[in-house]
Amino acid sequence: MWTEDCCILNSGDGAWVFNDFAHELSKTLWVDISDTPKKYNYLLYTNDLKDLNYGELFIPFPSIEIASDKRLLADVLASKLVPTPITKLVGSLDEAEHVCSNFHNLEWCLKYPTGCGASGHRFFQSGMSLPENWPYPLIIQEFIRLDRPEVFRLYSAGGELFGWVSRCFPKGVKTSPWVAHACGAKYELVGKAPAQALDVARMALDAVGLLNSFGCVDLLLRPTGDWVVLEVGTDGLFNHIDRDLGIPELEYDIQRRVAEAFWSRVGYFPWGSSAWHPRH
Repeated sequence: MWTEDCCILNSGDGAWVFNDFAHELSKTLWVDISDTPKKYNYLLYTNDLKDLNYGELFIPFPSIEIASDKRLLADVLASKLVPTPITKLVGSLDEAEHVCSNFHNLEWCLKYPTGCGASGHRFFQSGMSLPENWPYPLIIQEFIRLDRPEVFRLYSAGGELFGWVSRCFPKGVKTSPWVAHACGAKYELVGKAPAQALDVARMALDAVGLLNSFGCVDLLLRPTGDWVVLEVGTDGLFNHIDRDLGIPELEYDIQRRVAEAFWSRVGYFPWGSSAWHPRH
């Protein structure tokens, strides 16, 4: 297999959403963007994947689907006994109220199942209403309140975990219960990941089928000292993992590791024997 057998697959009505990212990824991977599949594909978008005679995908299609929908993710993580905040799928607000009433000492949030960057999330309250187009079943999750809102992240490429970072609000910035980059939270390197965090992240990535391709895991440290998984993310169809971290060394490391993981399946690197660098 050679470079002409590989591509970044980005086609169809939604391809425009990924255009800028596709061009950056093309430099990273040393492959061209295509609107038709080849033998080996880095999928960003296509209308016809389920009906298309496509080749191998670097990131498996089922994994992309699971990571894109918090309801699917909740089911998979629960089935694999991955530690998470208490999470329930319910058919109505009345059912959600009944579930929450059984946990008098907990706060609960209602997550928008296909949102990213905490878009659509809200606290669950008795008697609340939702927009008519809100997707069902509903996903309600235990809200773990911290004195300092902080979420941690690990990345995985080609089976190796790396890039332990914290996401929190800088001093002087208005905080939000949702510790998202889109809400003003910033990333910072925080040294070596604790062993339990590594174990839990690996469990989550393996459960979703992303461990050997590319993904990330957001984790929370309970006041009890236990690590739990909030989210799992990857690239393709609905979203892509944020590379704009404000940490140049980690941004470079993500690019390098993804490129090396992509090409390790082929058996050679198109940038030759020198260290990886973006294609110009």
